[in-house]
Amino acid sequence: MYAIIEDGSRQYRAEEGKTLVIDHRECEKGQTLELQSVLLIEKDGTATIGQPKLVGAKVVVEVVDFPTIKVQSQLFRRRKNSKRLRGHTQPYVRVKVKQIVG
Repeated sequence: MYAIIEDGSRQYRAEEGKTLVIDHRECEKGQTLELQSVLLIEKDGTATIGQPKLVGAKVVVEVVDFPTIKVQSQLFRRRKNSKRLRGHTQPYVRVKVKQIVG
């Protein structure tokens, strides 16, 4: 059984027991969240597709970690004595799928 959920204009495949990395939100470690925008649920070979979302369906997840990814971009102009190094740290939330309710 799996579900396709939408979060932050991206779609994820959620299976029970698997972990996902979704957009940052204000929450605490160990807290449970409900993701309401479920687009598809597949169970026993039959798929239920929403138009565009399934009414009453949700995915219950538990917050596991808050990973961050640092991206660095560098601008360099040769023979001009010009260098620029910029960095950006994007926050995420790692969650574990507990239950798919459909």
